[in-house]
Amino acid sequence: MDLFGRHQEQAVLDRALAGARTGQGTALVLWGDPGIGKTALLDYAVDAAGPEFTVLTCRGTRLESKLAFAALHQLLWPVADRIDTLPPPQARALRGALGFSGDTADRFLIGAAVLTLMSELAEERPVLVVADDGQWLDEPTAQCLSFVARRVQAEPVALLVTAHTDPTLGNWERVPSLEIRGLDDADGHLLAASATPGADEALIQRTVHAAGGNPLALQELPGTLAEADTSAFSPLSEQVPVGPRLRRAFRARIEPLAPETRTVLLLTAAEDRGDGPTLHRAGGILGVDALAWEQALDSGLLTAHGDRIRFRHSLIGAAVYEEAPFCDRRAAHRALAEAGTGDEADELRAWHLAAAAEQADEDVARLLERSAERAWGRGGCAIAARALRKAAALSPASGDAVRRLARGAEAAWEAGQVGTARGLLHSAEQMSSESAVAELSGGLRGVIEFARGDQEHAHRFLMQDMELLPDPGRALVLGCLAVRAGWSAGRPELQAAALCRLGELARHSRFLDADLLPVLRTWWTVGSSGIPDSAPAPATLTDDILARLSSSPWRLIPPTPLGVAWGLEQPLADALRAKTDELRHTDAVGLLALALAQTATLDIVQGRWAEATANATEGLRVAEEIGADHLASQCRNCLAWLAAMRGDERTATQAAAHALEDSIPRGVRALSAAAHWYLGMSALFAGRAEDALDRLLRLTEPGHDAAHPTFAVLAALDTIEAALRAGQPEAAEPQARLLRNWAEHTSAPWARSAAHLARALLTPGPDAEQWFRRALEVPGAASRPFSFARTRLLYGEWLRRSRRRTDARVQLAEAAETFRRLGATPLLDRALSEQELTGQQLHRSRPGHESGESILTPQELRVARLAAEGLTNREIAAQLLISPRTVGHHLSNVFPKLGIVSRADLARVDFDGGLRLTG
Repeated sequence: MDLFGRHQEQAVLDRALAGARTGQGTALVLWGDPGIGKTALLDYAVDAAGPEFTVLTCRGTRLESKLAFAALHQLLWPVADRIDTLPPPQARALRGALGFSGDTADRFLIGAAVLTLMSELAEERPVLVVADDGQWLDEPTAQCLSFVARRVQAEPVALLVTAHTDPTLGNWERVPSLEIRGLDDADGHLLAASATPGADEALIQRTVHAAGGNPLALQELPGTLAEADTSAFSPLSEQVPVGPRLRRAFRARIEPLAPETRTVLLLTAAEDRGDGPTLHRAGGILGVDALAWEQALDSGLLTAHGDRIRFRHSLIGAAVYEEAPFCDRRAAHRALAEAGTGDEADELRAWHLAAAAEQADEDVARLLERSAERAWGRGGCAIAARALRKAAALSPASGDAVRRLARGAEAAWEAGQVGTARGLLHSAEQMSSESAVAELSGGLRGVIEFARGDQEHAHRFLMQDMELLPDPGRALVLGCLAVRAGWSAGRPELQAAALCRLGELARHSRFLDADLLPVLRTWWTVGSSGIPDSAPAPATLTDDILARLSSSPWRLIPPTPLGVAWGLEQPLADALRAKTDELRHTDAVGLLALALAQTATLDIVQGRWAEATANATEGLRVAEEIGADHLASQCRNCLAWLAAMRGDERTATQAAAHALEDSIPRGVRALSAAAHWYLGMSALFAGRAEDALDRLLRLTEPGHDAAHPTFAVLAALDTIEAALRAGQPEAAEPQARLLRNWAEHTSAPWARSAAHLARALLTPGPDAEQWFRRALEVPGAASRPFSFARTRLLYGEWLRRSRRRTDARVQLAEAAETFRRLGATPLLDRALSEQELTGQQLHRSRPGHESGESILTPQELRVARLAAEGLTNREIAAQLLISPRTVGHHLSNVFPKLGIVSRADLARVDFDGGLRLTG
């Protein structure tokens, strides 16, 4: 295909196709003004791909943008017979999305299914995916294709999308883009002359000046300019924007046509999909004869391919529709509503009738509502929200309008459209009362605020709304969230109020055993000093309680920082790992992100840092995909914690700063406190004790954004060490008391060990040694390797300063070995320096080098673990939301990094012990 002035753009597309031929996938969004030549470039790519590629195409339309997965159905129709070869959960999800079955599924499972399908098609030959007019793709299809676009790098796939506007926001924000600009005057001159043979030079010059480099304008304007007053287009006159000029040009082409021919054009513009049989039936209803169809096709404004009748360019359809009188548009939509057949037509009929409605119409509103429910069941939550909003606007009765707005808000929330959800709730509240809307939406406003807004506001809404809901199960969920909101806000009194209300609900609910409340109250209710008023024995909290809570709402299980403070990391880890394995086989991607974020914290304290990195990285990716800012910040905080202990200050600072940016405006003190703790830890390990102390003291500073009793307890030992190194021992005493009191009330092994260590650091002279020894001898203290090794380091430093070099070497060597295995560079360097000060000659090696821990990326580690468990590439891909080919790519990197040659060798890798081979 010959294009004027598009050599650079063609070269980009040629590289994308060449990459797909060699297994290096590319996704690219071509964007620019209407008529700028994006579709022509897509046509070039399709021609250049030729029969060597499997080519799948779709096109967004204004009408079908209201139908869930309409464009995806068009894209995959040629390969629909391959869907049944996918892994069963993916096949079910994709069949449901395309309307082949009644199955429902999470949009990410649908995206994973399409990715797997593309990967398997690419096993036979490269795949070219082309989506034109991306701005009009239905939202579920756009989300699905953007999911695929971010994962095709290791696939023989080229995915090209066009759009009118800069894709830096929205579905395509993380997909590479190329702006298509206008042609220069020389190329514009050539195109205009080619499009208008025989035109004189003056007309071509006026066209080039008026078109502003827009290829469509260069082809359409000459006829208009030839008939116009040439003085209006003087080279000295100011250039008018292309849009009005093009519309004027198209209007000039339309006006001379017979009324029946203009009716054909209006039907085609209103139908938008180009479905020939439907258009002909609608034309018959309006009395359009065959001659009118023939004249419309001869006008050059329409193109016909098989049963498809479309405008040569979408701007023509827009001009036709906008220029038509409203009464004509109403008649066209009513005819199209009557002419449609099939299930899809039922959904379109609702939208055609809505477009034709002059006033409120309950019948049409009811049709839209049914359409919304069908779309929602297929995963089209965004489409459902749009339909319900329109249904509300057409509802004669305010009660029906409020109900539909509340339901639409729920759909928008599930689609991740938080602003839309809030707006719909607000509109409903303007027509009714907050209490009525809360009941209709199931307390959605509090749920939204908890996940994305201010925690104190969330608590207030949740407490109010749980009183209004007739469903005790739903009320219990809101109560659980209210408890967590109080904890997240660092407000113990809010926790206590929610627990009190939960106790009242438990007496009348089958969803929660009433005798769990005393334990939960102890578990959650933390006073301002960080000490619970009373505490059962830890064993009571670990076995029976966790087992029984597993059948209750998951929100009753404490957030992992609180569980870590209680010393419950092992039972919590067991429960969460089992939950994570279960969630990987479902479509509950949001819950999977939550489980991964929580599990990463437990992995860190248990010394499984490679696994923690993998979990936090995967959780962050999933949380960003679904727009879960709160979960994303939890994952970033975990990565900041790991970076602080590894001595990577830059990563720690960036991750923590991002979390603070998200948490402070929303009053999520749990996240703010965690970020300050990790920043203080990073400064402490880097030798900046004063900076560290300044950060860490904020955790106990009343009213500060980072003040939080749970994190104050967890960070107390760091605060003590920072205070002593900064020469401010008076700041260490309150922290030591905090640790002692917590240890006495909870009997948590880590807290008892940390309290003994704090006393050792604050005790002068030889009496300190007994406290160092007690810290090391606490049963269970060694289950937290980093903390235990740190105790050995501090004890070794004390021994070395006491001139007991031989004893010091034992403690320092043990500490160094753990730090080396974990990759804790700052404390390893301290331990090695202390060993050298005892007179030892050491060969320093970098952390993680011997074990191989640092050489696998988080995703490679995740793939290797699953492969070691015997899962196939397809099974691994289904769990990790990647393609089987990408799994193979990761394994091809893992084998040489670990020094193994086959999948069977993975069974001999000790992943928990630093990726060493065993046996």
